[in-house]
Amino acid sequence: MNPDEKEDCECAVPPQTSTAPAPQADTTPACGHPMEYEEPRVENPAANQTKRAAAKHLIERYYRQLTKGCGNGSCSNSWCASSTDFCHMGNNTAAAKALELYKTNAKLCDAHPSMKAITSTCLKSSGQNNSASGMGQEMNHGKDVCSIKTDVKEVTYLTEEKVYELLDMCRENEDYAPLIRVIGRVFSSAESLVQSFRRSKPHTKAQLQSLQGKDVDEGEKEAPACSAMAKEASSTSALLQLSESSVGDGVQTLGPDEVSVDIEAVRRVYGRVLSNEKVEAAFLNALVFLSPNVEYDLAYHKVYWRVPDYLNLFVIVMENSNLHSPEYLESGALQQFCKAMSRLPPAALAKLARVWSRHGAARIRSMTETFQHLITWKVISNDFSKHQLVNHDDGVVAATKCLKVVYYANMLGGELDRGHNEMTLQLLGEERRNKRVTSIDPLEAELGVSAIDCRHPLVPFEEFVNEPLNDVLDMREDYTFFRVEKAHKFSFMTCPFILSAVTKNQGLYFDNRISMHSERRASAYNSIVQGHQHFDPYLRLKIRRDHIINDALVTLERIATRKPAALKKQLYVEFAGEQGIDEGGVSKEFFQLVVEEIFNPDIGMFTHDESTKMFWFNPWSFENEGQFTLIGIVLGLAIYNSCILDVHFPMVVYRKLMGKKGTFSDLANSSPVLYQSLKEMLEYKGSVEDDMMITFQITQKDLFGNVHTHDLKDNGDKIPVTNENRKEFVDQYADYILNKSVEKQFDAFRKGFHMVTNESPLKYLFRPEEIEQLICGSRNLDFHALEETTLYDGGYSRDSRVIREFWETLHSFDEEQKRLFLQFTTGTDRAPVGGLGKLKMTLAKNGPDADRLPTSHTCYNVLLLPEYCSKEKLRERLLKAITYAKGFGML
Repeated sequence: MNPDEKEDCECAVPPQTSTAPAPQADTTPACGHPMEYEEPRVENPAANQTKRAAAKHLIERYYRQLTKGCGNGSCSNSWCASSTDFCHMGNNTAAAKALELYKTNAKLCDAHPSMKAITSTCLKSSGQNNSASGMGQEMNHGKDVCSIKTDVKEVTYLTEEKVYELLDMCRENEDYAPLIRVIGRVFSSAESLVQSFRRSKPHTKAQLQSLQGKDVDEGEKEAPACSAMAKEASSTSALLQLSESSVGDGVQTLGPDEVSVDIEAVRRVYGRVLSNEKVEAAFLNALVFLSPNVEYDLAYHKVYWRVPDYLNLFVIVMENSNLHSPEYLESGALQQFCKAMSRLPPAALAKLARVWSRHGAARIRSMTETFQHLITWKVISNDFSKHQLVNHDDGVVAATKCLKVVYYANMLGGELDRGHNEMTLQLLGEERRNKRVTSIDPLEAELGVSAIDCRHPLVPFEEFVNEPLNDVLDMREDYTFFRVEKAHKFSFMTCPFILSAVTKNQGLYFDNRISMHSERRASAYNSIVQGHQHFDPYLRLKIRRDHIINDALVTLERIATRKPAALKKQLYVEFAGEQGIDEGGVSKEFFQLVVEEIFNPDIGMFTHDESTKMFWFNPWSFENEGQFTLIGIVLGLAIYNSCILDVHFPMVVYRKLMGKKGTFSDLANSSPVLYQSLKEMLEYKGSVEDDMMITFQITQKDLFGNVHTHDLKDNGDKIPVTNENRKEFVDQYADYILNKSVEKQFDAFRKGFHMVTNESPLKYLFRPEEIEQLICGSRNLDFHALEETTLYDGGYSRDSRVIREFWETLHSFDEEQKRLFLQFTTGTDRAPVGGLGKLKMTLAKNGPDADRLPTSHTCYNVLLLPEYCSKEKLRERLLKAITYAKGFGML
């Protein structure tokens, strides 16, 4: 073995500083073979440099052994972190101890296979023969090896070509140690990784030496036993110098949403090298060392603002297709990287989102799965409870914040509608006036986009929901963090995309209840101050069944005019002449009856489309704007009091409630026949003007058959629709139908809705389709799911004869009969958000066999069922009860 080779070998013994013979140390590794030892030869400057590198490498191995261990659970080395007798120490202490162990030639463990540590090995013979040199084959081989080692040492950044050269060399020599060594060096150093895979020419080594203000060889003399803070400061300083020198050095100017990384080259490199298990381990170990330093730089040195190319690091790492593998999860590498990434300022995260938005659906889905795997793995590997909240787990929190960046990238890359958005402006205005109003998300403010703007994301929004997280999340505590301790505690309500509609509905419930109690306290205080002896803690409505619309709307109009804040009290409904006490069930029936009356075609406030079964605002309604305001109040009260309504609005209504305007795309759901006609006109290959003879004047029929005309432009009847202006015609047509023609009616309706929900996080938490589900409930009635969650009381159990016969009977009902049963038992014929499996129904025994009908407590979803003697009698009694039930009484 050539002396230079021996000293650079990973198993070489460090040179002794004393002139006395070196003591015979234990040179047998824990899991390896005896190390070779040769007497030192006459040294020369080149050999000194090699020895220093070897010494540095050994000290680094001691340091990793003290901090990470060898991976062997039964290791007996007392100076190895994997040993059961080892006393763990801090990074600075470990660095000092590593230097001490190096000087004493202490025992050094080999890496256990489970660790797959990055180790450099001796270069094998290349077998090359340079006969032209006039020297022997062995001398030529030695020169080739030295040349390879010199080249590898000089690699301070990577390019696609350089990786391929190293890969070809390693394959030829059947030794991947040089490539592993380079990857470990570059991917564990922020400054090296930032400079790698650039689309423009990176700095040479000479430029790096001049920029760093010191000779690289001299820097190699420094032992790695210096403190972690000194290393990080040096790393940050080098990055700043690199960034400053980029100006004027031929580095191309980038746009605000561009990075200097050649992403396609990075993907090709990963595709070539990740198939090698040893090389793959190098990326893993490098990420473990890289992430804490990056987190420190971002947290304390604010390095991003001075080094804009710092984002290159995150772009390169996220292209690794193996990030979601078990090795990255179990080693903590991915968690550490997420913690570092979450330290980026909103401006940097916004730029990352813009960059990733151009990567396509496949890459967005891959990144989503990466962060979702980490969250799920952390959730299922920990026992989270009220005493150990998932909100306090740094890994879950960091991964959720990173997932938010992908979520916004998913929207930016999809189909956006930014034409009109009043919600952001409304949130900003209300935030200044009222501290209870949810503040706008910083990343949303940076990007200027929200979920309401995205019609079709690259990846469905449902893929961002993490069900295991929703199962362990304590929404009561999470809501407290959201409203009270947002500055100090993390709340998942700030990342609503990861929450299911059921979980978000729980948060909305807590918010509504707190508002009710706050308004009740305020009412009591005002009564005391004003000297009133009595005050009503409820929003009380006394209704006659045969005058339900007049009584309800008159009372609500009076309250909305005199004291709008009273609308936020808890609703309490009394039906005249009935003894029912409203614990929720009476309110449910009240809303059901009001909706049936309001949407009655005879009233004429809404039109009904037979093809879609949807209702739309009647532009020619005789009712005044106040009536539509009261209908909006009713809709808001239903959400506020957790009641489900049987309303059938197209999705555009909920988009408009959240501040958007209706567009041509919305006609597909609200008026599919008109949408298809206009779409065919846009795609028509012939001459629209000659063949269709359409002008910018449209006609409509009202409920009485009267024809109304409207000019979309001045003198529209004289302006023909041509191939050139047909897109303008379609847009104006849709704008008139969905916005201008019903502007007065809808504005009044929205005003009433926001009188109840203006301080609610409804707009912040829910997307339009989720608001529809919140108001209307689920249309999918899965009675088998209801059977699984039903409770039993009064002597009944799941195995009781009557209970078995009851479920057999219920499952045999048709769709209409099942809806009648739900209406009778719960007060509504709709399933709650999340389906019937989320409905807590109780079947209770109501005495022995008798002729009386089943009864129910709709407030508590309780069905009282006598112990009927036969299945036929049970069916007959139950059908009669659900078919003719109406009204409330005291049992």
